[in-house]
Amino acid sequence: MSPTTLARIALTSLAALAAGCASLDQEGNTSGPVANAPSLAVGARWTYRGREGFRVPLVWEETHEVTGIRPDGIHVRVTAEGPHVHGSREEILAAPGVVKTGALMDIETRRFIEPLVRFRFPLAPGETWNQWVDNFNERTNKAGQINRYVRVGGWEKVATPAGVFDAIRLRVIMRLDDEEFWRYPTTCNYLIWYAPAVGAPVREEKEAEYFERGDERDGQGAIRAQHTLLELTSYSPGRS
Repeated sequence: MSPTTLARIALTSLAALAAGCASLDQEGNTSGPVANAPSLAVGARWTYRGREGFRVPLVWEETHEVTGIRPDGIHVRVTAEGPHVHGSREEILAAPGVVKTGALMDIETRRFIEPLVRFRFPLAPGETWNQWVDNFNERTNKAGQINRYVRVGGWEKVATPAGVFDAIRLRVIMRLDDEEFWRYPTTCNYLIWYAPAVGAPVREEKEAEYFERGDERDGQGAIRAQHTLLELTSYSPGRS
C-alpha cells in the first residue's frame, strides 16, 4: 500500500473519529461570540495543577511564562515540578496560538516546518480546521508528519481552582508520527476550554491510545498512552 493511500486512510479515520465525537459532545451554545487573540506581555504567567494516570496518578504543578517577545517570536518557558516530575522546555510562538517550536502530546519539544495552529483566532463556535504538519522531534531525534484536527464548540462556565471562567471549548483529534514496526501511531483525543479573560486554556482533558500490530486482528484493546487533567490554579497578566 502506498504512503499516499495510507495517508488518505489515516485522514478518513481521523475525520470519522472527530465526527463521532462531535455527535456525542454537548457542543453548548454555538451562537455565541468569537474569542479574539490575546495580547501577550512579558511576565504573563499561567500555573496549572496536573494529574496523569488512574489509581496512583502522577501530580505536578505546571507553569507557562512569557519570557520574551523578540523578532523570532514569543518565547514561553514551561516548567513542571512534582514528587516524580521535574523538567522545563521552551516554546516559541509566531503569534498567539501559532507554534513554531513546542509540544503536542507530552513534554516533548518539536520544531514545526510550517507553524502549527494551536488556536486559530478569532475562535468561532462551529469552526473547524485540519493540518498535516512536518516536524522534527528533538526528544526522539526523528522527523515526521502529524495530523491535527480541531472543532470549536460552544461557550461554557468552567470552574477551576483559579475561579469560574467563561470558556469556549475545543475538541482536538491528533494522529502522531510515532509508528514503529511493532505498533501503530498514537491517536490523541483532547478537550480544551479556552478563556479569553486569561488568554489561555483553563482546563484540558487529554486521552491518548495506540494499538500494537496484530492486536486489532486478535481482538485486543488499545493501550492507553495518556489520561491527563490540567486545571488553572493562578494567572498573572505580566507587564504591558
